[in-house]
Parts: sequence; C-alpha cells; structure tokens
Amino acid sequence: MVTSIRSLFVFLLATTVLPGAESVDLARLLKGVEDRYNSIRTLELGFEQTYIAPNKARRVETGSLRLRKPGRMRWEYTKPDGKLFLSDGSNYWYYSVLAKRAEKMKLKEAQDIQAPLAFLIGKLDFQRDFGKFLIQPAGELVTITAEPKNPQKSPFASVGFTVGKDSRISTLTIKGQDGATMIFQFASEVRNPPLNDSIFTFVAPPGVEVVAGGEQ
Repeated sequence: MVTSIRSLFVFLLATTVLPGAESVDLARLLKGVEDRYNSIRTLELGFEQTYIAPNKARRVETGSLRLRKPGRMRWEYTKPDGKLFLSDGSNYWYYSVLAKRAEKMKLKEAQDIQAPLAFLIGKLDFQRDFGKFLIQPAGELVTITAEPKNPQKSPFASVGFTVGKDSRISTLTIKGQDGATMIFQFASEVRNPPLNDSIFTFVAPPGVEVVAGGEQ
C-alpha cells in the first residue's frame, strides 16, 4: 500500500496540467486507454501518416493497419501504393514495389522504428513506459503528451495520444530526438475482427531482392 501511494505521488509530480484541464481525472483517463488497448486481441483501422522534418518536404501517406497480439502487425499503404511494413512476431519487414526490394530485421533491432507504436502489439503501461506527462483538453478530446523516462536512451522525445470519451486514440504524434515529427490519424477502428494469420507472413514476390537490415 505504501509503495502504491508513493508511486502515485511521484506520478502526479511528473504531470503538468494546463489551464482548463483541472476537471480531467488523470488516473481514470489513463486507465481507460490502457484497458481499451490491452483488452484487444486483433485490431483493424485506417490511417493517415504525416511526416514533418527540418529542411524536408512534408509527406502524407495513407493506408490500413491490421494487427494481432502479440507482435504481429501489417501496415499496408494505398498512398504510395505498394509500400508495406509487416511484423510477423519475430522479424520486421519493409517492402517497396517501386524499389523491388524487401528489407528484413529482427524486432529487437527495429526498436527505434516501432518503440512508440509497441503498445499496439504489446501492453500499454503509462507509468512503466513514461516519466512525465502534459495533459491538454480540447472539447471532448484530451491530448496526453508523454515523455520517456530515459530521454538519452530513447529514439523519441515525446509521444502525444489524443483520446476521446470512449478512450479511443484518434491521433498519435511522435516527436523524434532528431527534430522530426510523425503524426498518425486513425479512423474506422474495428476491435477484434477475425484476421487470418497468413496476412502477417511476408512472401517476397518473384524478382524481389531481400536484404538484411542495414545492408546497402
């Protein structure tokens, strides 16, 4: 009991609540998000992905995401068509029709790529994964901006979760240590749809070069 009270006290000290957010029940909000995503076994939704980086053109891509816990997900792009990110539970794949090339790496080697999205195929635990929080309400939505406990060892500086009353994450904003920002907007969420295991298995099309991660 003493440990739980101490943990809660430290957690609250690390939380910044902006004006207008005083009525937000922080513990209930975070628990609602955790319960929603930790209870699913499969998930299907559409996404719009925006990439913003210093001195680079803004890039917007769209597609669909399907996942199965633990460890499997398939990001299938319609813009650009033919781009695919896939996790089969052991390996992480990137495939491009235009490049006619598939890149394979172990999940642990791809940690910097998938770390902010790991909760989708694992377990979300705000107090375990993050050390500082900023809460900002906007109408019926609330944005939780979370910073990693060890910023020096993390590939990202912060992750923003925008959630509604149903605890659904509508927008995920990832700010990297390099100053780049990745924004995912999710729509048409379907929880626990039937998904065939075969969609999480990558089979290289004929003539496609398969290389290990990091190879040129």
